[in-house]
Amino acid sequence: MLDTADALTRLRSSSAVAVAPVSKWMRGLAPVWRRVERIIDLNHVGLVVATLFFAWSVTPSLVPRDWLFQGLISGVNAALGYGVGCVLLWLFRKWIRPRLTIETPPLWVRDTVKTAVVLTCVLVAAYMLVLSAGWQREIFALMGMEGTTNAAYLRTGGLSLLVGALVVAAYRTLREIVRFFARLLSRWVKVPPKLAPTVGALLLAVLVVLLFNGVATRAFFAVANSAFSVRNDKMAPFATQPVLPERSGSPESLAKWETLGSEGRWFVSHGPDPMLISATTGRPAKEPIRVYVGLESAPKETTQEELAVAELERTGAFDREVLVIVTTTGTGWVNSMSAAAIEYMYGGDTAILASQYSYLPSVLSFLADRQKVAAAGKKMFDAVYAEWSKRPVGERPKLLVYGESLGSQGSEAAFDGLAELRSKVDGALWVGPPNSNRLWEQFVSRRDPGTREVEPIYADGLVVRFAGDAARLAEPSPDWRRPRIAYLMHPSDPIVWWSTDLILSQPDWLSERRGSDVSTQMRWWPFVTFWQVAADLTNAQGVSDGHGHRYGSLVLDGWEAIAAPQGWNPELREKIRTQIELAEDYERAVK
Repeated sequence: MLDTADALTRLRSSSAVAVAPVSKWMRGLAPVWRRVERIIDLNHVGLVVATLFFAWSVTPSLVPRDWLFQGLISGVNAALGYGVGCVLLWLFRKWIRPRLTIETPPLWVRDTVKTAVVLTCVLVAAYMLVLSAGWQREIFALMGMEGTTNAAYLRTGGLSLLVGALVVAAYRTLREIVRFFARLLSRWVKVPPKLAPTVGALLLAVLVVLLFNGVATRAFFAVANSAFSVRNDKMAPFATQPVLPERSGSPESLAKWETLGSEGRWFVSHGPDPMLISATTGRPAKEPIRVYVGLESAPKETTQEELAVAELERTGAFDREVLVIVTTTGTGWVNSMSAAAIEYMYGGDTAILASQYSYLPSVLSFLADRQKVAAAGKKMFDAVYAEWSKRPVGERPKLLVYGESLGSQGSEAAFDGLAELRSKVDGALWVGPPNSNRLWEQFVSRRDPGTREVEPIYADGLVVRFAGDAARLAEPSPDWRRPRIAYLMHPSDPIVWWSTDLILSQPDWLSERRGSDVSTQMRWWPFVTFWQVAADLTNAQGVSDGHGHRYGSLVLDGWEAIAAPQGWNPELREKIRTQIELAEDYERAVK
């Protein structure tokens, strides 16, 4: 027994000797760690949740992202996660911890756990970045693009840390402002100390809302409008004033050249002429009519709509075989491939009308001018339709409507529903429609049972069809009644799929089988997916044709589906496709 007791005593002594250096080292490190904690005020539960949000954010999204975009997205998401973690810890300390009887561990143990948490979070983040690089290469491959490397993608971690720290610092600044308000309320208004922080937070929230709904918003968009109006006045070196009367901006035009804006001047100074059309189609051709009305084109006593109708009458647009009303994007941009495609198809016997409603790019217009584009689209269509309706039925041109991106929303706004749309037009082609499009949402939400949101079928495809490629336009059957309505949309187009509903609701397109060019690894995460797809909006066109918001010559197939002329054949289609793709390459090179 004595031998056993002696052995145990020696074991305890040797263990103490062995542990002593580790314990001493940890206790020596503890003051340093606590000093660092005080400087950065690190919340370790917040760090764990931030790492979780970061890990979610580097999972696949709709379009490929380079390290810079990924770093910005992940930094914002990590900051959101940090805030969620801080709230969870606060709730634990307030409601759960007081009811527990667990003894608080020694300080050095707590420091050890905190150090382990930080190291684990760093390792998890690095591991997720390596996985993310592989996922990004998969998305690049789906879109026929060259992918990134693991080493290059690791830079995302440093940028995310910087962005997250800035967001947290901004929050802490607001917190100090709330505390300042609370002290003022306690001192001057005699608000009880316990109530003062809540009142201060509400007061700050009201001030922020009023500021951003009023002064700040108006100031921001006023500055943006001013900045982009300068760009609007810029004369592109390859845009020259037309001399033919069939074009707005010509000497005979009612819409003066200098008032058309940068995009308008490009639109009227380019496009196929009769010689090129005839050489491509082998048939006689006319000079296509292109009418454009800029924001500054109408005199004070005249509206844009009145000027547009007058230009259509001046050019003889109502005597052509086809009249297309294009609702432009924010800056007044018109898809050159779409315009040229319909002109080639009908041998130039066409008139295209487009008008500008804003100086702002589509992204800013989507935030500030959605009501403006809807009002502008409706007023322009109603004015043209009223004049078009005066012509005898057999002497009217085919009336088609077209819109891309936000322009499709403005074009849709002219119609209350499907019945009115079909009663007034001979066809509608809408490309890359935003998720907030009213008619599009109605059709997709009421799609036939068993069809996916990314490839919906509405009412057996009898009137309205959705397609991401030419083959889908022929489905589900040859029975497609006229007038036809077609939506072109890719499964990977963030403009189509972005919505504020992504914050808290899983969309059908992420619960159903993924689209053909969307990674099977993409998942929906609360808050995170919303920011991922929102960031994808800025890179929607940074992909190859046939993916994202790049529809390329698919617009030709769209026009063929809804309004093919007599004598149309596949050989002619491919000849036209070659010409409009060459013209598009030229435009990208010089514009």
